[in-house]
Amino acid sequence: MSADLRQAALDYHAHPVPGKIAIALTKSAETANDLALAYSPGVAEPVREIAANPADAYRYTSKANLVAVITNGTAILGLGNLGPLASKPVMEGKALLFKRFAGIDAIDIEVKHTDNADFIRTVANIADTFGGINLEDIKAPECFEIEKALIELCDIPVFHDDQHGTAIVTAAGMLNALEIQGKKLSEVRIVCMGAGAAAVACMDLLIVCGAKPENIYMLDRKGVIHSGRTDINEHKRRFVNDSGFTTLAQVMDGADVFVGVSGPNVITAEHVKTMAPRPVIFACSNPDPEIEPALANAARDDLIMGTGRSDYPNQVNNVICFPFIFRGALDARASRINSAMKRAAVEAIRSIAKEPVPAEVLHAAGVSQLTFGVDYVLPKPMDPRLLPRVARAVALAAVESGVARIELPENYML
Repeated sequence: MSADLRQAALDYHAHPVPGKIAIALTKSAETANDLALAYSPGVAEPVREIAANPADAYRYTSKANLVAVITNGTAILGLGNLGPLASKPVMEGKALLFKRFAGIDAIDIEVKHTDNADFIRTVANIADTFGGINLEDIKAPECFEIEKALIELCDIPVFHDDQHGTAIVTAAGMLNALEIQGKKLSEVRIVCMGAGAAAVACMDLLIVCGAKPENIYMLDRKGVIHSGRTDINEHKRRFVNDSGFTTLAQVMDGADVFVGVSGPNVITAEHVKTMAPRPVIFACSNPDPEIEPALANAARDDLIMGTGRSDYPNQVNNVICFPFIFRGALDARASRINSAMKRAAVEAIRSIAKEPVPAEVLHAAGVSQLTFGVDYVLPKPMDPRLLPRVARAVALAAVESGVARIELPENYML
C-alpha cells in the first residue's frame, strides 16, 4: 500500500469521529410522554408480551433487523492472528456494508477466548439478542467446529461469511465463466489452491452445483491432498484425490479451472500456459492475487480471469452476497441458512450479470459499458438489483425448504 493510501485509510477511520458505525434512534424521545413510552412505565408492556410469547421480540424490538458480526480475530483478512481488538475495524466495516447495501443494522462483537468451547458458549449465550449472526475472520479448522456448534445451539441464522459468502460468489461467477467458455461444470478439472475455510466451502458448493469430486484437486502448502499423507485434517480428507498427481505443476497441466484462496504469486505464467483451452482463473488472494492478471493474460489470450480486487475486471467479492442473503433470511425469519438458500443466491447473482447494466451502475463503476462476457461475469457490488433479487430468491428458498417461520407477502421485494 502506498504511503498516501495508508494515510488516507487511517484518516478515514479517525475523522470526523473515530470508527465507522454509530447508534441511531428510531423513535421520538423529545417529550416526557415519549420517555414514559420508551422507558418507565411504558416499556413494561412489551416486556410482558415478550415474556408470554418470545416471538414478540421480533415485533417490539430491533431483533428482526439486527445482525451480530462476531470474531475472535484469529484470521484477520490476510494479516493472520492479530487478536480480537485488532479485528474491530474489519468488523465495523462489515457492519457498514450490511447497512449500506441491505439496510440491516449490525453491531460488531470481538470475543476473547481460550478455546472453541469458550467462544461457542459466549456466542450462544448472547444469540437471542439478534436476528442473525455473521461469523468472521476465524481461522480454520476451528471455524468449522464453531459454526457447526452454533448452528445447532442457536435458533437464528449463523453464517460464516469467509466460508459461504466466498463460496456463493465464486460459484455464481464460475458458472457464468464456464458458460461463456463453452464448458460444463460437471466435466471440468478444477485446481483449488488453498485448503482452509474458504477453499473447502467453495469446493463443497461447486459440488452441489454439479462439479464432480473426482475432478477436484485441492492443494495446501505441501501439495495435493491425497490419501498417502498423514498430515491432513478431516475437512481436507474429504477432498483426497488419488490420481497420482502430487504437485501444482502436475495438476495445472490440462486443468480447466484454477481457484485460488491461498496467497500471492503461487502460480506462474508457465502454469497458465499448460492449462486446457479456454481456462478460467479466479485468483482471489487479497490484496495480491495468486497471479497478476497482466501476467496471466499475457500467457493466454483465451482466458477468463477474476480476482478479489475492485481495480480488475471480475471482482469475486463477498459484498455481492452476504448483505442480501441475510436480508432474505431475516425477512423470512429463517431458523438457519441452508444449502437451498445458498444455491438460490448463486442463481440470482449470476442471472443479474446476463442482463443490461443500469446507467447508475456504469457511472458508479467508472466505466462506459459492461456486457456479459470475459470481463463481466459477476454484477458490481453497487448494482441495485442485487438487494431485491437475491433477498427474494433466498427468502423464497427458505419458505420452500421449510426453515422460514413467517409467511412472505406475495409482492416481497418486487
